[in-house]
Amino acid sequence: MPTREEEVTIHAEGRDIAGTLVSPSTLIPGVLFVHGWGGGQDQYIARAREIAALGCVCLTFDLSGHADTLPMQETVSRENNLADVLAAYDALVRQRGVDPSSIAVVGSSYGGYLAAILTTRRPVRWLALRVPALYMDSGWELPKVQLHQDQDLGAYRRRFVPAADNRALRACKAYRGDVLLIESERDDIVPHAVINSYKEALIRPRSMTYRMISNADHGLSDPASQRAYTALLVSWMTEMVQGARASNATQAQTPGSLPEAPPRPG
Repeated sequence: MPTREEEVTIHAEGRDIAGTLVSPSTLIPGVLFVHGWGGGQDQYIARAREIAALGCVCLTFDLSGHADTLPMQETVSRENNLADVLAAYDALVRQRGVDPSSIAVVGSSYGGYLAAILTTRRPVRWLALRVPALYMDSGWELPKVQLHQDQDLGAYRRRFVPAADNRALRACKAYRGDVLLIESERDDIVPHAVINSYKEALIRPRSMTYRMISNADHGLSDPASQRAYTALLVSWMTEMVQGARASNATQAQTPGSLPEAPPRPG
């Protein structure tokens, strides 16, 4: 494996001594997790640990209006939360060793909706959407909680929505990376029509994997559904990361890159 070297200064009892830090030069993927409305980063910590074990740097975070900023929930807008996602993405990419061309974003429900829109603002190589929600484009800067009063989201989500009519779906239509789309069989918050709208919008991905979790509700309230989702996500990420590494290894082993054999004694 290729390495990189960096001269460092080590402080010891008031003295500075020189050192050389040698580390792998190979960059590794970064994975950003975006939770749903009313959730929190704690829902993804365990999954982040499993995916980090594949050789990835993972970042979970709490959207504004959740956890420590819960008092903001009555006023936070989609614009505010998209800014959160953009800031978290940028923080992940700045981490040492993260490959900015190999970023995965995993989003659930409202987080999936925001993750889809993120792809129009930042490079995303892999996009995993679990029961991604849909909201009307109007009222973008209004408090998110107000949308449930001003918009008939129940009726909106029970019908097919063309990509041209929705910001998240337009983003999906333009997306060219790899996609994992997961539906819950007994979801009464994000019904099948929403999933179908996303599937129809995703017309040009590099690869498309669709899975349904049997008997699962929107929030994966039973342990079996939680385990099923984790297994699907980890399996897909394993396939994506290992495939990328195999491709990189193949490209590195071109004939011109191989060292010449030493001359044989005459």
